[in-house]
Amino acid sequence: MTEFTNTESKLRWYQGLSRYHFLVLGIAALGWLFDAMDQNIFTLVRQPAVASLLYHGISPDLLSPLQKNAITSVSGWMTSLFLLGWAAGGFIFGVMGDRIGRTKTMVITILIYAIFTGLSGLTHTVWTFGLFRFLTALGVGGEWAAGASLVAEVFPQRSRAMALGTLQALSAVGNILAAVVTLTLSSLNLSQETWRYAFFIGALPALLVVVIRRSVKEPEVWTSTRERISKNTDAGSMGSMLSLFTEPVLRRNTIAGVLLATAGVGGLWGVGFWTPELTNVALKPLHLSAKLLMQYKSYVFMAQQVGAFFGMIAYAGFSERTNRRTALLIFFLLSYGAIQGMFWMANSFNSLLAWAPILGFCLLGPFSAYTIYFPELYPTRLRATGCGFCYNCARIFAAFAPFALGKLALHFEDSTRPGFGFRMATSVVASVYLIGLIGLIFAPETKGKPLPE
Repeated sequence: MTEFTNTESKLRWYQGLSRYHFLVLGIAALGWLFDAMDQNIFTLVRQPAVASLLYHGISPDLLSPLQKNAITSVSGWMTSLFLLGWAAGGFIFGVMGDRIGRTKTMVITILIYAIFTGLSGLTHTVWTFGLFRFLTALGVGGEWAAGASLVAEVFPQRSRAMALGTLQALSAVGNILAAVVTLTLSSLNLSQETWRYAFFIGALPALLVVVIRRSVKEPEVWTSTRERISKNTDAGSMGSMLSLFTEPVLRRNTIAGVLLATAGVGGLWGVGFWTPELTNVALKPLHLSAKLLMQYKSYVFMAQQVGAFFGMIAYAGFSERTNRRTALLIFFLLSYGAIQGMFWMANSFNSLLAWAPILGFCLLGPFSAYTIYFPELYPTRLRATGCGFCYNCARIFAAFAPFALGKLALHFEDSTRPGFGFRMATSVVASVYLIGLIGLIFAPETKGKPLPE
């Protein structure tokens, strides 16, 4: 890939691009947007779903403290199971993305997460619910690496970072759509099992597959690399996960990528996506109805995602002005501070709304880094494999964060200070950002360099 000319360097990132560039970005962004919507439909309805499956027919207001603790514990297990499925999907479909192509892999993964999202709404036991969430996560985990690799390889170098940052930022729109779905359903008074309808709506992205099949072709750089390797076996192999560790440079990059991703994923899923539970704690003295409480949770979550959108765009721009590593360092530090502020100082609906966008801005900023930075660490033959491995290997480690949060919350609980255990647990789990700081020691700087071929 050649360096861009002086004339091109004066253009804004979105200028001088073809309609096909924007078509690819739009379709990849929609795939990831609906992917994010699915994730956060689950985040917003996991407790009502688990409560319904465990204690069907019992009003939430009549549940005992022991039963509520059981719901929190099982919800943590469901989240951990979802993250493990996400990791497995990242491994499997990351390799497939390099071997069969970016576009074909996107089609397969979108179908998987759409179908099993719909089936999640039909389940009647905790065990089948967990199984369908795991299978859904296989598709969720696999789609990102294919989409990020596709955009990275189609866009010119001068536009690549901001295009990838935009791709990641639009996931916040998917998160907001999840909140809109749950908020709308909660206002319709359908039943105590409204959560089922949310999962049915989450199955709609399957329609995107038709557009992908008709409109998007494999990147030329991937096609030419596959042809070259098929003629010359000494050039390496497509989608070899072993190569991530046998080649010294790639081994260092992979270790750094896993550590960086573990920090962000652990912080977000271990703490950041527990704002619905924080809303429970903060607003408990108001004795709100289950319906009104769900609406407040949706408002807080939407505010968090507005901040997330701007945080991911901000990382992309800031990493172009400075560099990838400096921007990550700052966002990791900001993330730790935002968690302390949100989970200790938010004690009313207004304060929740004030802190939520700050939390979203800081915690989701690093995810833009992963989308921009990880494709720059690997050659074409291993790009989807490497991206999928780093992003999703982190989910294996991060899968223990939600479980740890639930256990720590019970350990620190103080009957004289309601909610203290939950807040203290979030502070402990937030120490996962130290792992990211270690990862930065190994991470190479890639700003301004062409994609490795």
